Amino acid sequence: MRRSSSILTRLLGAAAGLALAVVGAVAVAAPAQAATLTQVTAFGSNPGNLAMYAYRPDGLPANSPAVVLLHGCTQNASGYFANSGWQKYADQWKFALIVAQQPSGNNANSCFNFFEAGDTTRGQGEALSIKQMVDHAKTNYGVNGSRVYVSGLSAGGAMSAVMLATYPDVFAAGSIIAGIPYRCATSMVNAFSCMNPGADKTPDAWGDLVRGAYSGYTGPRPRVAIWHGTSDTTVTPLNGTESRDQWTNVRGVSQTPTSTSSLPGNTSLEVYGNDDVRLYRISGMGHGTPVDPGSAAEQCGTAGAYFLDTICSTYRDALFFGLNGGGTNPTPTPTATPTPTPTATPTTPPTCVTASNYAHVAAGRAYQSGGYAYANGSNQRMGLYNTFYTSALKQTGPNHWVVGC
Repeated sequence: MRRSSSILTRLLGAAAGLALAVVGAVAVAAPAQAATLTQVTAFGSNPGNLAMYAYRPDGLPANSPAVVLLHGCTQNASGYFANSGWQKYADQWKFALIVAQQPSGNNANSCFNFFEAGDTTRGQGEALSIKQMVDHAKTNYGVNGSRVYVSGLSAGGAMSAVMLATYPDVFAAGSIIAGIPYRCATSMVNAFSCMNPGADKTPDAWGDLVRGAYSGYTGPRPRVAIWHGTSDTTVTPLNGTESRDQWTNVRGVSQTPTSTSSLPGNTSLEVYGNDDVRLYRISGMGHGTPVDPGSAAEQCGTAGAYFLDTICSTYRDALFFGLNGGGTNPTPTPTATPTPTPTATPTTPPTCVTASNYAHVAAGRAYQSGGYAYANGSNQRMGLYNTFYTSALKQTGPNHWVVGC
């Protein structure tokens, strides 16, 4: 069994923020479904020595999507599954969850080894183990191979970037929460300088690192959502901006947003290209996965250590991935040859409008009920119905609007 050096043990132990300790057992209500998170013991050669867990909601139809979840340091599969809110939407919209788990034998604090070349290279180590989990799900669960996604927090967020870079032929989109750009860190020592203060590279330089992860690949590249708290001192907010630069360059779109909007939980959303890349900045939030406990459609998760009560990132990511019954999931645009100053030129861009909720209702894009505004067609709640609360709405069909552009 592979073990990290004692140096890594001491360093990661000192990084209290990144070592995302789950303090105590968080009590959660038992799901109404009979389905449970179940360990899968044989899913391939597993060169990275990871554990695989799977969740298949009752009534999961054939050809369903799947989301791979990657926990943070000292977390585990069951804790991340229970508290992140993904089970709610898997049950509601019928998609499978694949939850990878890092044993302490691989890393003293159970961090995915996002800084080790042998684990972040296509066809090797932990990256290959996670890809084999997806292969197992496609073969045994009937998962739709064109609708597989990945999301992770911190070290798991950095590993999410690894999977998007090394396996663009496997993942249609992904979410990087409080992570770092792909191949910023190439050793256990510079992992910490990448986390804080971070590294500043040009978009072309960042993009070249991703393109080098699968040399010669000319197919479509994944769409990417990036989440970062503005008060994160463990993985500094610069990493969110640099990740934005990396993935906009890979997708071949400008680093200037095509739209901006305000969301609940002191969250701002910047959209790049034709919804190629999203950057969510949560004002005042520290290091963790954004959740918003509650029973409303857009609420999810359990607040606790490194699950921070701000906004339900899982709900927004599920919509971005197009998991809400088809939803919005534009086909990725091939971007084999980037240019120094790329621009987005979609042929038929969807109508996208950023305005106050009052203006949306007045224009017939939304309706109001009980003091809140709701998007026509999707019925997604936009926030308070007034002239001060601003939302971005995208038209996906006749009188059908969704939140976010």
